[in-house]
Amino acid sequence: MTAAVAPAGVQRLAPAQAARWRALGERLAGIAARHPDAALASSLAAEDMVLTHAIFTAGLPLAVFTLDTGRLHDETLAMIGIVSQRYGRAIAVHRPDAAAVEQHVTLHGRYAFYESVELRKECCRIRKVEPLRRALAGRSAWITGQRRGQAVTRAQLPLDEHDPVFGLHKFNPLAEWSEDDVWQVIRALDIPYNPLHDQGYPSIGCEPCTRPIRPGEDVRAGRWWWESSDSKECGLHAGNVGKAAVGTRQSIAAPLRAGGTGLDNDPSESKT
Repeated sequence: MTAAVAPAGVQRLAPAQAARWRALGERLAGIAARHPDAALASSLAAEDMVLTHAIFTAGLPLAVFTLDTGRLHDETLAMIGIVSQRYGRAIAVHRPDAAAVEQHVTLHGRYAFYESVELRKECCRIRKVEPLRRALAGRSAWITGQRRGQAVTRAQLPLDEHDPVFGLHKFNPLAEWSEDDVWQVIRALDIPYNPLHDQGYPSIGCEPCTRPIRPGEDVRAGRWWWESSDSKECGLHAGNVGKAAVGTRQSIAAPLRAGGTGLDNDPSESKT
């Protein structure tokens, strides 16, 4: 889709989504003005496709990159070529260090991530966090497609923040968007998206660590489904876990101060 066609698509949006789309464009333009070296870290899932569309159709100088962990679905990898063909701009691809991957697999096996959270996070560190660190080297800011409604670990997500893990500014321009906002915009603007979303995958990661969700489950229930919902971050957004813990403590403390039990805010009940 060219920028000239975009206004007709925006007209098909409900007023609330149209306003969100315009605000997103303004926010991204502001990021580009303040941080022209900023880049979107794309998982090639729905939220990141919305951001990619907004960046590329507006001709913003923001870079877009993805992490090929070596364990992604074929459908996810195919999105790299689809984006290039659609927008005429390439997504940079960063991969893990092959020797580090081989050593980890030799020591622990190809599916060690099922055995413990520690081994899962070590796999994520090698395949995702270290390549991300390389991708962000020398940049002053990065952009993500995170939303507050995606998980309990993201409920306190700000629109922009300092990232203490990677030592630069971090923008979450879709933080306030709902899942419905995302899909209304995708359909109205004919934005390409990963076909796995039509097969029950609202959140898509590595193939062995992602399953379709069941009706009524949290949108990220299919990610590392064998783990507790409060540990479901891979290290790319490690700061979210600390924010979630603070938010949980505050939500429990409020009724206690008021003389209640706090049981209605038990974080174990946050996942449907």
